[in-house]
Amino acid sequence: MHRTMPAAGPFDLRGALALIEQDPADYLETDHPVDLDGQLAGVYRHIGAGGTVARPTRRGPAMMFTSVAGYPGARVLVGLLADRRRVATMLGATPSTVAHRLVAALETPLAPVVVDQAPVQERVHLASDPGFDIRTLLPAPTNTPTDAAPYFCMGLLLASDPETGRSDVTIHRIAVQGRDELSIFFSPGRHIDVFRAKAEAAGRPLPVTINMGLDPAIVVGACFEAPTTPLGYDELQVAGGLRGAPVELVDAVTVAERAIARAEIVIEGELLPHVRVAEDQHTRTGHAMPEFPGYSGPAHPALPVMRVTAVTTRERPILQTLVGPGEEHTSLAGIPTEASVLQAVERSMPGFVTQVHAHTAGGGKLLLILQVRKSGPRDDGMARHAALVALATFRELKNVILVDTDVDVFDTDDVMWAMTTRMQGSTDIVVVPGVAGHVLDPSQQPSYDSAIPAPGVTSKTIYDATAPWSMREEFARAAFMDVDPRPWAPWMDFPSLDDAPPSGAGR
Repeated sequence: MHRTMPAAGPFDLRGALALIEQDPADYLETDHPVDLDGQLAGVYRHIGAGGTVARPTRRGPAMMFTSVAGYPGARVLVGLLADRRRVATMLGATPSTVAHRLVAALETPLAPVVVDQAPVQERVHLASDPGFDIRTLLPAPTNTPTDAAPYFCMGLLLASDPETGRSDVTIHRIAVQGRDELSIFFSPGRHIDVFRAKAEAAGRPLPVTINMGLDPAIVVGACFEAPTTPLGYDELQVAGGLRGAPVELVDAVTVAERAIARAEIVIEGELLPHVRVAEDQHTRTGHAMPEFPGYSGPAHPALPVMRVTAVTTRERPILQTLVGPGEEHTSLAGIPTEASVLQAVERSMPGFVTQVHAHTAGGGKLLLILQVRKSGPRDDGMARHAALVALATFRELKNVILVDTDVDVFDTDDVMWAMTTRMQGSTDIVVVPGVAGHVLDPSQQPSYDSAIPAPGVTSKTIYDATAPWSMREEFARAAFMDVDPRPWAPWMDFPSLDDAPPSGAGR
């Protein structure tokens, strides 16, 4: 049986693992030797990656590898967030209410606090030491044989605006380039890249920490974006709101920045001004790593460089990673997207949107399903307005599907049924061309469509699969008797009986 997080801390990765490690459906530990060079990801593809990973794949347990070739004593965890139900459990919610819980955390944020001592500084490795080499110290995997380099895929960057001093946290792909050198890919508009650019304009490095192995509330909360969390908003406040307890920070050992005190691993260093490297400078594969849309994007020719000054860890630290296009990315990006949209539409049209799902087919970013409750003829137009609000709330969103409250937004078959029987392409598809999207979608490129002026510009589409109000009786689903089946089949699980969406059953 699942347990929920205790009402009091400490909150960290080990506490989250304690909730699930007794359930083989949620946790698998193996001491069978594994190689980091493509093999670990290749194994987990079959165990539980899911998402947009090439088939065959599936959703499954998180997996802890305790015998990693070349790294005696190392532990690597993958897939902790690769199942929505598992994420909900660790955040004290259910799959259908977890986004609503995040909305509540947004409305009751709790700022982090600074402590004097931290578990993550139990062991300190200084880059100035002659034997220091991050390549042999930390087990960074590659996901495929054509990856540009080994990557830290779950590294939470923490940095501060050099002008205002306000801190922010974001997750990026981080490639290991040398003994004390990392390259970092920043998608356009990311807040820490704004901080880096300000420091660079002044000719100064930007102190930064990379925090790995964290309480799931921290990494999920960190994935909110503007306008929900604008520049200068510290997303660690969301984790504080989720837990009802502040995230603990500690002063870094070698740079003028802070680190997350209960992380497993922290990399300290500086983003160097006016220094760039090719992402695949050592391999020349031409590819970066598999990203959330399911493709291995091109290696970037000129990325900012972080010079590592120290690595601090707990005793027997756990390095947490993910399979790029897997279900884990959907949880990280998608659940905060759902919460952002829920908050925005509730403010715009209270009570009208009853459920939101950022579908894994879009990696949690590109595809959203909105469930709306119509109560009159004007609501045919309100449904499409809700979709426009969603598109305005989350810039990277590409497609929105509208459904009625009798459609389960988390059941793809049910959504496709609505699209098949409640939608006509000639009247129910709305296209908004020439809008900013996401550069990692390969269809959002001028080479795909000459009308696209620059990478990351797209047409956004609304698919209205709701029944017209005037014809609602003709679209009523066949009504079955409401029966509790458990007396007839007590050995079976019926999660829908315990986890009904908050929207109800009617339209």
